[in-house]
Amino acid sequence: MKKVFTLLTCAFVLVLTACSGGDKEKLNVYNVGEYIDPEVIKIFEKEFDCKVNYEVYDSNETMYQKVKAGGTSYDVVFPSDYMVEKMENEGLLLPLDYSKIPNFEYISDEYKNLPYDPENLYTVPYFWGTVGILYDKTVVTEPVDSWSILWDEKYKGNIFMYDSQRDSLMVALKLLGYSMNTQNVDELEEAKQLLIEQSPLVYAYVTDTVIDGMIAGNAALAVVYSGDATYIMSENEDMEFVIPKEGSNMWVDAMVIPSTAQNVELAHEFINFMQRPDIAQMNTEYVMYSTPNTEALANVTDEEWTQNEAYSPSKELLSSLPMETFRDPGSFITEYDRIWTEVLATSNR
Repeated sequence: MKKVFTLLTCAFVLVLTACSGGDKEKLNVYNVGEYIDPEVIKIFEKEFDCKVNYEVYDSNETMYQKVKAGGTSYDVVFPSDYMVEKMENEGLLLPLDYSKIPNFEYISDEYKNLPYDPENLYTVPYFWGTVGILYDKTVVTEPVDSWSILWDEKYKGNIFMYDSQRDSLMVALKLLGYSMNTQNVDELEEAKQLLIEQSPLVYAYVTDTVIDGMIAGNAALAVVYSGDATYIMSENEDMEFVIPKEGSNMWVDAMVIPSTAQNVELAHEFINFMQRPDIAQMNTEYVMYSTPNTEALANVTDEEWTQNEAYSPSKELLSSLPMETFRDPGSFITEYDRIWTEVLATSNR
Protein backbone atom coordinates (compact mmCIF):
# COMPACT_ATOMS: atom_id res chain seq x y z
CA MET A 1 0.00 0.00 0.00
CA LYS A 2 1.93 3.02 -0.89
CA LYS A 3 2.02 4.38 0.62
CA VAL A 4 3.35 7.60 1.90
CA PHE A 5 4.77 10.02 -0.68
CA THR A 6 5.36 13.29 1.15
CA LEU A 7 8.17 14.94 -0.82
CA LEU A 8 6.98 17.71 -3.15
CA THR A 9 3.40 17.23 -1.95
CA CYS A 10 2.81 20.92 -1.25
CA ALA A 11 4.16 21.95 -4.64
CA PHE A 12 2.09 19.24 -6.32
CA VAL A 13 -1.12 20.47 -4.69
CA LEU A 14 -0.40 24.07 -5.57
CA VAL A 15 0.14 23.20 -9.23
CA LEU A 16 -3.13 21.32 -9.43
CA THR A 17 -5.24 23.87 -7.55
CA ALA A 18 -3.76 27.12 -8.79
CA CYS A 19 -6.68 27.87 -11.13
CA SER A 20 -10.09 28.54 -9.73
CA GLY A 21 -11.84 26.72 -12.57
CA GLY A 22 -14.40 29.50 -12.92
CA ASP A 23 -17.88 28.07 -13.44
CA LYS A 24 -16.63 24.70 -14.63
CA GLU A 25 -17.95 21.50 -13.08
CA LYS A 26 -15.74 20.49 -10.16
CA LEU A 27 -14.50 17.14 -8.91
CA ASN A 28 -12.93 16.79 -5.47
CA VAL A 29 -10.28 14.05 -5.43
CA TYR A 30 -8.38 12.96 -2.31
CA ASN A 31 -5.35 10.71 -2.80
CA VAL A 32 -1.94 9.88 -1.38
CA GLY A 33 0.64 12.44 -2.51
CA GLU A 34 2.57 11.73 -5.73
CA TYR A 35 0.29 8.73 -6.41
CA ILE A 36 -0.76 9.88 -9.87
CA ASP A 37 0.90 11.33 -12.94
CA PRO A 38 0.10 15.08 -12.81
CA GLU A 39 -0.44 15.04 -16.58
CA VAL A 40 -3.37 12.67 -16.06
CA ILE A 41 -5.25 15.34 -14.12
CA LYS A 42 -4.66 17.84 -16.90
CA ILE A 43 -5.90 15.41 -19.55
CA PHE A 44 -9.06 14.64 -17.57
CA GLU A 45 -9.81 18.34 -17.04
CA LYS A 46 -9.42 19.02 -20.75
CA GLU A 47 -11.44 16.03 -21.95
CA PHE A 48 -14.31 16.58 -19.51
CA ASP A 49 -14.15 20.39 -19.41
CA CYS A 50 -13.99 20.40 -15.62
CA LYS A 51 -11.80 21.44 -12.71
CA VAL A 52 -10.22 18.80 -10.45
CA ASN A 53 -9.59 19.94 -6.89
CA TYR A 54 -6.86 17.50 -5.93
CA GLU A 55 -5.82 17.12 -2.29
CA VAL A 56 -3.36 14.69 -0.75
CA TYR A 57 -3.08 12.80 2.53
CA ASP A 58 -0.27 10.94 4.27
CA SER A 59 -2.07 7.84 5.52
CA ASN A 60 -5.30 5.87 5.28
CA GLU A 61 -6.11 6.95 8.81
CA THR A 62 -5.81 10.65 7.96
CA MET A 63 -8.10 10.18 4.98
CA TYR A 64 -10.63 8.19 7.02
CA GLN A 65 -10.86 10.80 9.76
CA LYS A 66 -11.41 13.61 7.28
CA VAL A 67 -14.04 11.73 5.26
CA LYS A 68 -15.82 10.61 8.44
CA ALA A 69 -15.82 14.15 9.85
CA GLY A 70 -17.72 15.26 6.75
CA GLY A 71 -16.33 18.78 6.63
CA THR A 72 -15.25 18.36 3.01
CA SER A 73 -17.18 16.43 0.38
CA TYR A 74 -14.74 14.33 -1.61
CA ASP A 75 -15.97 12.66 -4.78
CA VAL A 76 -13.20 10.06 -5.17
CA VAL A 77 -10.76 8.71 -2.58
CA PHE A 78 -8.15 5.94 -2.72
CA PRO A 79 -8.22 3.75 0.42
CA SER A 80 -6.26 0.55 0.93
CA ASP A 81 -7.95 -2.81 1.34
CA TYR A 82 -8.47 -2.84 5.12
CA MET A 83 -9.65 0.77 5.09
CA VAL A 84 -12.15 0.00 2.32
CA GLU A 85 -13.60 -2.67 4.58
CA LYS A 86 -13.77 -0.29 7.54
CA MET A 87 -15.46 2.43 5.49
CA GLU A 88 -17.94 -0.08 4.03
CA ASN A 89 -18.89 -1.28 7.50
CA GLU A 90 -19.48 2.28 8.67
CA GLY A 91 -21.62 3.28 5.68
CA LEU A 92 -19.08 5.75 4.33
CA LEU A 93 -19.08 4.46 0.73
CA LEU A 94 -21.58 4.54 -2.13
CA PRO A 95 -22.13 1.44 -4.26
CA LEU A 96 -20.68 1.97 -7.72
CA ASP A 97 -22.68 1.81 -10.93
CA TYR A 98 -20.36 -0.43 -12.95
CA SER A 99 -22.37 0.22 -16.12
CA LYS A 100 -20.70 3.64 -16.01
CA ILE A 101 -17.25 2.09 -15.58
CA PRO A 102 -16.81 -0.03 -18.73
CA ASN A 103 -13.03 0.03 -18.31
CA PHE A 104 -13.51 -2.27 -15.32
CA GLU A 105 -13.23 -5.02 -17.95
CA TYR A 106 -9.48 -4.39 -18.04
CA ILE A 107 -9.05 -5.27 -14.36
CA SER A 108 -7.54 -8.71 -13.95
CA ASP A 109 -9.90 -11.18 -12.27
CA GLU A 110 -7.38 -11.84 -9.52
CA TYR A 111 -8.00 -8.31 -8.19
CA LYS A 112 -11.78 -8.61 -8.18
CA ASN A 113 -14.04 -10.04 -5.46
CA LEU A 114 -11.33 -9.71 -2.84
CA PRO A 115 -12.18 -10.15 0.86
CA TYR A 116 -12.57 -6.42 1.53
CA ASP A 117 -15.21 -6.13 -1.24
CA PRO A 118 -16.29 -9.70 -2.03
CA GLU A 119 -19.23 -8.75 -4.28
CA ASN A 120 -17.43 -5.89 -6.05
CA LEU A 121 -19.95 -3.32 -4.95
CA TYR A 122 -17.76 -0.39 -3.95
CA THR A 123 -14.31 -0.53 -5.52
CA VAL A 124 -12.18 -0.42 -8.63
CA PRO A 125 -8.58 -1.49 -7.95
CA TYR A 126 -5.97 1.18 -8.65
CA PHE A 127 -2.56 -0.26 -7.73
CA TRP A 128 -1.41 -3.40 -5.97
CA GLY A 129 1.83 -4.67 -4.54
CA THR A 130 3.66 -6.58 -1.89
CA VAL A 131 5.97 -5.92 1.04
CA GLY A 132 9.39 -7.54 1.14
CA ILE A 133 13.07 -7.17 1.91
CA LEU A 134 15.28 -4.85 -0.12
CA TYR A 135 18.96 -5.64 0.36
CA ASP A 136 22.35 -4.44 -0.81
CA LYS A 137 23.96 -7.26 -2.79
CA THR A 138 27.44 -5.86 -2.12
CA VAL A 139 26.94 -6.20 1.63
CA VAL A 140 24.57 -9.13 2.02
CA THR A 141 26.20 -12.07 0.27
CA GLU A 142 24.21 -15.00 1.67
CA PRO A 143 20.85 -16.02 0.16
CA VAL A 144 17.98 -13.80 1.31
CA ASP A 145 14.77 -15.81 1.47
CA SER A 146 13.43 -15.35 5.01
CA TRP A 147 12.33 -12.56 7.33
CA SER A 148 14.75 -14.11 9.85
CA ILE A 149 17.71 -12.27 8.28
CA LEU A 150 16.36 -9.11 9.91
CA TRP A 151 17.34 -10.70 13.24
CA ASP A 152 20.92 -11.50 12.17
CA GLU A 153 23.42 -9.90 14.58
CA LYS A 154 25.93 -9.29 11.79
CA TYR A 155 23.63 -6.58 10.41
CA LYS A 156 23.27 -4.70 13.66
CA GLY A 157 22.72 -1.01 12.94
CA ASN A 158 22.28 -1.79 9.26
CA ILE A 159 18.53 -2.49 9.10
CA PHE A 160 15.61 -0.22 8.27
CA MET A 161 12.25 -1.35 9.67
CA TYR A 162 8.95 0.19 8.64
CA ASP A 163 7.47 2.64 11.15
CA SER A 164 4.02 1.08 10.93
CA GLN A 165 2.33 -1.15 13.46
CA ARG A 166 0.58 -3.40 10.94
CA ASP A 167 3.58 -3.75 8.60
CA SER A 168 6.22 -4.40 11.25
CA LEU A 169 3.97 -6.73 13.22
CA MET A 170 3.22 -8.50 9.94
CA VAL A 171 6.92 -9.32 9.59
CA ALA A 172 7.10 -10.84 13.06
CA LEU A 173 3.77 -12.66 12.78
CA LYS A 174 4.69 -14.19 9.44
CA LEU A 175 8.07 -15.30 10.77
CA LEU A 176 6.24 -17.02 13.64
CA GLY A 177 3.87 -18.71 11.20
CA TYR A 178 0.81 -16.71 12.26
CA SER A 179 -1.70 -14.70 10.27
CA MET A 180 -0.94 -11.01 9.95
CA ASN A 181 -4.64 -10.47 10.71
CA THR A 182 -4.55 -12.42 13.97
CA GLN A 183 -6.91 -11.47 16.76
CA ASN A 184 -5.15 -13.77 19.19
CA VAL A 185 -3.52 -11.72 21.96
CA ASP A 186 -0.99 -14.45 22.76
CA GLU A 187 0.23 -14.47 19.15
CA LEU A 188 0.55 -10.69 19.20
CA GLU A 189 2.53 -10.91 22.44
CA GLU A 190 4.94 -13.36 20.78
CA ALA A 191 5.34 -10.99 17.84
CA LYS A 192 5.97 -8.13 20.25
CA GLN A 193 8.74 -10.03 22.01
CA LEU A 194 10.34 -10.88 18.68
CA LEU A 195 10.36 -7.22 17.63
CA ILE A 196 11.73 -6.18 21.01
CA GLU A 197 14.57 -8.68 20.58
CA GLN A 198 15.25 -7.20 17.15
CA SER A 199 15.14 -3.58 18.28
CA PRO A 200 18.88 -3.23 19.14
CA LEU A 201 19.73 -4.27 15.58
CA VAL A 202 17.53 -1.66 13.91
CA TYR A 203 19.21 1.43 12.51
CA ALA A 204 15.90 3.30 12.24
CA TYR A 205 12.15 2.89 11.95
CA VAL A 206 11.23 4.80 8.79
CA THR A 207 8.50 5.49 6.25
CA ASP A 208 9.18 7.28 2.94
CA THR A 209 12.72 8.24 4.00
CA VAL A 210 13.67 4.62 3.30
CA ILE A 211 13.74 5.53 -0.40
CA ASP A 212 16.59 8.04 -0.20
CA GLY A 213 18.27 6.00 2.52
CA MET A 214 18.51 2.85 0.42
CA ILE A 215 19.42 4.70 -2.77
CA ALA A 216 22.33 6.16 -0.82
CA GLY A 217 23.23 2.73 0.58
CA ASN A 218 22.73 3.80 4.21
CA ALA A 219 21.58 0.33 5.26
CA ALA A 220 22.08 -3.22 4.08
CA LEU A 221 18.50 -4.39 4.61
CA ALA A 222 15.10 -2.73 4.64
CA VAL A 223 11.43 -3.65 4.82
CA VAL A 224 9.88 -1.86 1.84
CA TYR A 225 6.80 -1.69 -0.34
CA SER A 226 7.32 -3.19 -3.77
CA GLY A 227 6.79 0.06 -5.67
CA ASP A 228 9.42 1.81 -3.59
CA ALA A 229 11.72 -1.13 -4.27
CA THR A 230 11.19 -0.76 -8.02
CA TYR A 231 12.18 2.89 -7.87
CA ILE A 232 15.15 2.33 -5.55
CA MET A 233 16.50 -0.44 -7.77
CA SER A 234 16.22 1.83 -10.80
CA GLU A 235 18.46 4.32 -8.97
CA ASN A 236 20.88 1.89 -7.29
CA GLU A 237 21.83 -1.27 -9.18
CA ASP A 238 23.28 -2.86 -6.03
CA MET A 239 19.80 -3.35 -4.57
CA GLU A 240 17.67 -6.49 -4.85
CA PHE A 241 14.14 -7.28 -3.64
CA VAL A 242 12.67 -10.53 -2.35
CA ILE A 243 9.36 -11.68 -0.90
CA PRO A 244 10.30 -13.98 2.01
CA LYS A 245 9.25 -17.62 2.02
CA GLU A 246 7.09 -17.12 5.12
CA GLY A 247 4.81 -14.92 3.03
CA SER A 248 3.84 -11.28 3.25
CA ASN A 249 1.18 -8.66 2.64
CA MET A 250 -0.30 -8.44 -0.85
CA TRP A 251 -2.12 -5.14 -0.71
CA VAL A 252 -4.54 -3.41 -3.06
CA ASP A 253 -5.40 0.29 -3.18
CA ALA A 254 -8.78 1.09 -4.71
CA MET A 255 -10.87 3.97 -6.00
CA VAL A 256 -14.16 4.55 -4.19
CA ILE A 257 -16.89 7.18 -3.96
CA PRO A 258 -17.65 8.41 -0.42
CA SER A 259 -21.28 8.55 0.66
CA THR A 260 -20.94 12.34 1.02
CA ALA A 261 -19.84 12.86 -2.61
CA GLN A 262 -21.46 15.82 -4.38
CA ASN A 263 -20.59 14.92 -7.98
CA VAL A 264 -21.31 11.21 -8.30
CA GLU A 265 -21.66 11.24 -12.09
CA LEU A 266 -18.31 12.89 -12.71
CA ALA A 267 -16.75 10.63 -10.06
CA HIS A 268 -17.77 7.60 -12.12
CA GLU A 269 -16.30 9.24 -15.21
CA PHE A 270 -13.03 9.82 -13.37
CA ILE A 271 -12.78 6.24 -12.07
CA ASN A 272 -13.49 4.90 -15.56
CA PHE A 273 -10.95 7.31 -17.07
CA MET A 274 -8.28 6.17 -14.59
CA GLN A 275 -8.61 2.61 -15.90
CA ARG A 276 -8.48 3.56 -19.55
CA PRO A 277 -5.41 1.57 -20.66
CA ASP A 278 -3.34 4.53 -21.85
CA ILE A 279 -4.06 6.45 -18.64
CA ALA A 280 -3.42 3.44 -16.40
CA GLN A 281 -0.10 2.98 -18.20
CA MET A 282 0.85 6.61 -17.63
CA ASN A 283 0.15 6.24 -13.92
CA THR A 284 1.99 2.96 -13.42
CA GLU A 285 5.05 4.25 -15.26
CA TYR A 286 5.02 7.45 -13.19
CA VAL A 287 4.36 5.91 -9.77
CA MET A 288 6.22 2.61 -10.41
CA TYR A 289 3.59 0.53 -8.65
CA SER A 290 1.99 -2.53 -10.23
CA THR A 291 -1.21 -1.97 -12.17
CA PRO A 292 -4.14 -4.43 -12.09
CA ASN A 293 -5.05 -3.22 -15.59
CA THR A 294 -4.12 -6.06 -17.95
CA GLU A 295 -4.00 -3.91 -21.09
CA ALA A 296 -1.82 -1.26 -19.45
CA LEU A 297 0.50 -3.90 -18.04
CA ALA A 298 0.91 -5.50 -21.46
CA ASN A 299 2.08 -2.16 -22.82
CA VAL A 300 4.78 -1.67 -20.16
CA THR A 301 7.84 -2.85 -22.07
CA ASP A 302 10.73 -1.83 -19.80
CA GLU A 303 12.28 -5.20 -18.85
CA GLU A 304 13.94 -3.59 -15.84
CA TRP A 305 10.39 -3.45 -14.40
CA THR A 306 8.58 -6.34 -16.01
CA GLN A 307 11.18 -8.92 -15.06
CA ASN A 308 11.81 -7.99 -11.45
CA GLU A 309 10.10 -9.45 -8.41
CA ALA A 310 9.13 -6.06 -7.04
CA TYR A 311 7.09 -4.71 -9.94
CA SER A 312 5.88 -7.94 -11.51
CA PRO A 313 6.14 -11.04 -9.30
CA SER A 314 4.99 -14.14 -11.12
CA LYS A 315 1.65 -15.74 -10.37
CA GLU A 316 3.57 -18.94 -9.63
CA LEU A 317 5.64 -17.21 -6.98
CA LEU A 318 2.67 -15.53 -5.30
CA SER A 319 0.61 -18.72 -5.30
CA SER A 320 3.49 -20.61 -3.70
CA LEU A 321 3.71 -18.23 -0.75
CA PRO A 322 1.30 -17.65 2.16
CA MET A 323 0.27 -14.17 1.06
CA GLU A 324 -2.51 -12.24 2.81
CA THR A 325 -4.38 -8.98 2.49
CA PHE A 326 -4.87 -6.81 5.55
CA ARG A 327 -8.36 -6.88 7.04
CA ASP A 328 -10.03 -4.35 9.27
CA PRO A 329 -9.53 -5.62 12.86
CA GLY A 330 -12.46 -3.59 14.17
CA SER A 331 -12.25 -2.83 17.88
CA PHE A 332 -9.32 -5.24 18.20
CA ILE A 333 -7.14 -2.48 16.74
CA THR A 334 -6.64 -1.29 20.32
CA GLU A 335 -4.56 -4.42 20.95
CA TYR A 336 -2.39 -3.69 17.92
CA ASP A 337 -1.97 -0.11 19.17
CA ARG A 338 -0.92 -1.32 22.61
CA ILE A 339 1.54 -3.91 21.29
CA TRP A 340 3.19 -1.46 18.87
CA THR A 341 3.49 1.23 21.56
CA GLU A 342 5.29 -1.29 23.78
CA VAL A 343 7.65 -2.24 20.94
CA LEU A 344 8.59 1.37 20.24
CA ALA A 345 9.10 2.04 23.95
CA THR A 346 12.07 -0.34 23.85
CA SER A 347 13.65 1.19 20.76
CA ASN A 348 16.11 4.06 20.54
CA ARG A 349 13.77 6.24 18.50
